[in-house]
Amino acid sequence: MTIKPLADRVVIKMTEAEETTKSGIILSGSAKEKPQIAEIVAVGTGKVTEDGKTVPMTVKVGDKVLSSKYAGTEVKVDGVEYIIIRQDDILAVVE
Repeated sequence: MTIKPLADRVVIKMTEAEETTKSGIILSGSAKEKPQIAEIVAVGTGKVTEDGKTVPMTVKVGDKVLSSKYAGTEVKVDGVEYIIIRQDDILAVVE
């Protein structure tokens, strides 16, 4: 099954949380921070304005992005967790 977002929505998959700190300390599951960097899996067609024009998306599939911490809707498809968010909830593209 695939997910095709509508309008200005984006499907993202969160990256894994760090297992160790920079100093080498191994973190337990509860001590890990929730990751905020995600990879874009699917992109909608763009936002439709009031006059019917479509504003194209500024992100594309494969981009690594930084998203708002509690934005979007979490869904699970074929055992994989995704988050569907609006393009407005994307804070930056990570290069």
